[in-house]
Amino acid sequence: MASERFVSSRPLSEAGFRDLYRRLRSRVPGGGAGRLTPERVVAAAAEVGCGRTVSLAAPVETRSGPDSPEPATHRMTAPAPGESDAPGLVFARDRFAMNVHGDVDSHLDALCHVIFDGELYGGVPASTAGALTLDLVRDGIVGRGVLLDIPRLRGVRWLEPGDQVTAGELAAAEAAQRTTVGPGDLLFVRVGHRLRRRTLGPWDVSLARAGLHPTAMEFPAERGVSVLGSDGNSDAAPSAVPTIGFPVHVLAVNALGLQLLDWLDFEELLPVCERQGRWHFLCVIAPLRLPAATGSPVNPIAVL
Repeated sequence: MASERFVSSRPLSEAGFRDLYRRLRSRVPGGGAGRLTPERVVAAAAEVGCGRTVSLAAPVETRSGPDSPEPATHRMTAPAPGESDAPGLVFARDRFAMNVHGDVDSHLDALCHVIFDGELYGGVPASTAGALTLDLVRDGIVGRGVLLDIPRLRGVRWLEPGDQVTAGELAAAEAAQRTTVGPGDLLFVRVGHRLRRRTLGPWDVSLARAGLHPTAMEFPAERGVSVLGSDGNSDAAPSAVPTIGFPVHVLAVNALGLQLLDWLDFEELLPVCERQGRWHFLCVIAPLRLPAATGSPVNPIAVL
């Protein structure tokens, strides 16, 4: 495994990346969302055992830091000072604002988020107004989630910033955890980002973060998954493709048409999966109803 990881984590030329992009794009003409059939949703729901629910979202960050220079803002707009003690009815109210595509808060990328060579997923011109927005998933995303824990596979607490996960490691984690990833599944890859952040403090993830090597996208493409999510943002930094900053975003969203979930939190789910001895679960994702948006904050719920 160590030698395979070393070889696969080498830089990928732009020509090599574009060849990979073309191959993946040609293999999935239907995109990810089409694999979430009603039959697969019913099958996922039938596997619920104890009914335990676990959030896969991190608490929204409202403090400025190296990975959150523009944190979400939240303020109470009512009651006014002293008003809460007044007799009769009083409503508490608040206001919230967020940079959806930041580097710390859990969010979903709509298919219109990634433009490559002037096109969106499926060759849709990027200039097409309203194409492939968040409205495509207004009814939510529900299916069978599978968590692959790469630090567990490597025998470490977390991957270090800059580490890259290979397709071989995804397959090895699947085998080691005695689970399977199949068509329509929601694939979640843990790199241990949240645990490292809580233990050592935040850092500038734009310069260094663990993620998938671009060639690892062969794994979700072969398995026919519908969603890819991580406790990072799936892309490693520095990028394996020197001329393209977010190659996994390009391959996942633009080439494969996958719904991409960034900056999730698996630390509460992990011990539940370990105790139950299973790494799959029903997963429910409900983005906001923002029809023309490029993404949304999300709170995915795993039901075991």
